Amino acid sequence: MINPQRQEAVQSAQLVVVKIGSRVLTTEEGLLDVGRVEKIGQQCHELLTSGKKIVVVSSGAVGAGMGRLGLSTRPCTLPELQAVAAVGQSCLTEAYERSLGSFGRHVAQLLLVADDMHDRGRYLNIRNTLRSLLKYGAIPIINENDSVSTAELQTTFGDNDQLAALVATLLGADALVLLSDVEGLFDQDPKNPEAQRISTVREIDSTIESMVHDCSGGISKGGMASKLKAAKTVNEAGIHCFIGSGRQESILQELVQGHDVGTFFLGKNDLMPAKKRWLGWSASVSGKIIVDAGAQHAVLERGSSLLPAG
Repeated sequence: MINPQRQEAVQSAQLVVVKIGSRVLTTEEGLLDVGRVEKIGQQCHELLTSGKKIVVVSSGAVGAGMGRLGLSTRPCTLPELQAVAAVGQSCLTEAYERSLGSFGRHVAQLLLVADDMHDRGRYLNIRNTLRSLLKYGAIPIINENDSVSTAELQTTFGDNDQLAALVATLLGADALVLLSDVEGLFDQDPKNPEAQRISTVREIDSTIESMVHDCSGGISKGGMASKLKAAKTVNEAGIHCFIGSGRQESILQELVQGHDVGTFFLGKNDLMPAKKRWLGWSASVSGKIIVDAGAQHAVLERGSSLLPAG
């Protein structure tokens, strides 16, 4: 069934950020599924052929590293995971290059840490680099720099759902696509036979948030709660978001054609200005301002500024 509102929103989108989760790209043993990478690459090529620009945020470095090193079980310690990710990242990029290279396209690897987004200068450099890559027709493949990112040092994004949302706001993308092993947001635990998929969400409120039933773990760091957080971020910035199954054949083409698959989250109004997007989600927060009730009302209800005129 075709959803006209969704079809119009996606077909008019010029720049799309596609995040591909570990559960899409890895086998049951946790190894990189090269065949799946090839299928994703073909779908990306078809979107590019239709005139859209694509930026890919891809997980899967650990799985690729396990395969290259001949490991049958996933490492447990942080140093081991970071080492395996370092080995696997080149394998992951190579798999994308082979897939998209068969269509005469090229990929570019960007590894980021949270500080890259916090710092205004580095943030703008990333944006300029991505814009140049898109101008050259290359497909950026972005991942977190797992070898140096640690929660203890506050340099991690948490998971690639959040990284993808920040990349979408950085570029002012028209849509963010989050592909995982889930078919979208359901009104109750998807394992329940009576669970119903939510087709379209116009606002992520407490009712929508109460529908989250996570069972993430093992291979993947991000679950539905993380995806909903990412969707809320980009929606507030004026960017549409889609959550669907990357294991479903031709999922990207079905999305563009307006088929009722996954869950589509409508962005609010127009795209927020670039500087406000950085301040709202990427800038490092420090210090605090205490306001009285009158100032609170002026800012929240009337949209006024606390700064003096001029």
